[in-house]
Amino acid sequence: MIAFMSSLFARSEPVMSEASARDTSAIAALHGASFQRGWSEQEVEGLLLDRHVITHRALAGTKFAAFIMSRLVEDEAEILSVAVARRQRGRGLARRLLNLHLRRLAGLGACAVFLEVDERNDPALRLYRRAGFYEVSRRPNYYTGHDSKAAAALILRRDLP
Repeated sequence: MIAFMSSLFARSEPVMSEASARDTSAIAALHGASFQRGWSEQEVEGLLLDRHVITHRALAGTKFAAFIMSRLVEDEAEILSVAVARRQRGRGLARRLLNLHLRRLAGLGACAVFLEVDERNDPALRLYRRAGFYEVSRRPNYYTGHDSKAAAALILRRDLP
């Protein structure tokens, strides 16, 4: 009986895999909930069908929990977006998904990965810095927050083995 009750309340680890065009709606919804300007389903579908775009997802049971999307051209990749559902945040899912994604990019020949992040996005900056990314440039006054104050976009880079 105790084992049965424990199984009802146990959290299973999210399952990570490559995303496909079937994930268009879920990715668009999560992106829209995570960013000031979300992507439309048409934009997401176009990216998912692009042969240069690599996308991983995480499912917690049957619920879409997170995704990461990059564009790979030659030996350089750019992370286009990372989003984690609010109920899944703070559990290390973004770190695990990023690690899987970076290994896949390296396996596909990427030598360097770039991304852009709002200088005020502390959780994202912690994630990226812990993963070995470092600042290479900044775009002043690039983002406008909810308070209408401008913030810089930081351009980060990580070299892959």
